[in-house]
Amino acid sequence: MSAVKALIAANVAVYLLQSLYPELIEALFALWPLTPIEGHRFFEPWQLITYAFLHDTHSIQHLLFNMLGLWMFGVEIERYVGSKRFLACYFASVLTAAISQLFVPGWLGSPAAPTVGASGGVFGLLLAYAMLFPQRKVVPLIPPIPMPAWVFASVYAAIELVLGLTGRFAGVAHFAHLGGMIGSVLIVRSWHLASRR
Repeated sequence: MSAVKALIAANVAVYLLQSLYPELIEALFALWPLTPIEGHRFFEPWQLITYAFLHDTHSIQHLLFNMLGLWMFGVEIERYVGSKRFLACYFASVLTAAISQLFVPGWLGSPAAPTVGASGGVFGLLLAYAMLFPQRKVVPLIPPIPMPAWVFASVYAAIELVLGLTGRFAGVAHFAHLGGMIGSVLIVRSWHLASRR
């Protein structure tokens, strides 16, 4: 089984488990802020990774869109660089997304809240795809206009930055998305540096 398929299967399995025991799973494995909220829920180190396997159980679209992005960008990246490098890129993005979400919103005065979802990893894959295949055409759902991958990634990053700074679409982890992109930049650049040696 490919790494992309394994990640999708893991996300779906966790979603089903989370649907059965939402409070317990989210209390243990969502990314909780460094400052305790709701009196008893604390940040734990493993949440830097586990949050990316959880999704909003009230909206299956959250899971479906993330898995669609994981498939769209992940399959080609894995085919091009191999499973090991693909997983390094994905989990680096998940980690930098979590770190960004732990610190940046608080600096901007946003209320503390738990974070779930694979979006940080998916945004990292989006940027990795744009770095590896900059001229490859991508057709977004809205608007359905073909554009080079580097333009698509740049537009998405700009939108996330504006939404994050203005506080619009509250409840969306905009800085986790941007943080995920940082992780993929670091990993893809490390591949380029290694290839020059």
